Amino acid sequence: MKTQNVLIVIVLMAASGVLTANTVLEERLSTYAKNSGSSFSSQQGKDLWFKEFHDAETGKQRSCTSCHTKDATRGGKHAKTGKAIDPLAPSVNHERFTDAKKIEKWFKRNCKWVMGRECSDQEKGNFLSYLRSL
Repeated sequence: MKTQNVLIVIVLMAASGVLTANTVLEERLSTYAKNSGSSFSSQQGKDLWFKEFHDAETGKQRSCTSCHTKDATRGGKHAKTGKAIDPLAPSVNHERFTDAKKIEKWFKRNCKWVMGRECSDQEKGNFLSYLRSL
């Protein structure tokens, strides 16, 4: 009986984490849609994931895949520091997209690093739609 109760608690905890991630993700998508006045395309998000941008400082090309690899369901490694990066796809990493402030922090940092500018709300929505589809 005790083991069964522990299993129920574990299942409920896991489910609540997924619900939290889905809730925050949906809230972000709703906000981006309101701000951009448009719907989102997971295909355009995928295109953005693979698109290479020229870094004027180093002369090298950068993309999201530079650190996160071509498969967002797998971990990556930061191109500059070598630090391990957990998978981005919420289907395999239920802790992703559970905090709106962190989402905005990482969009700001990573868009500037990869693209040389901040992402638009349309790009953010497309990108999250792509990751959600994996």
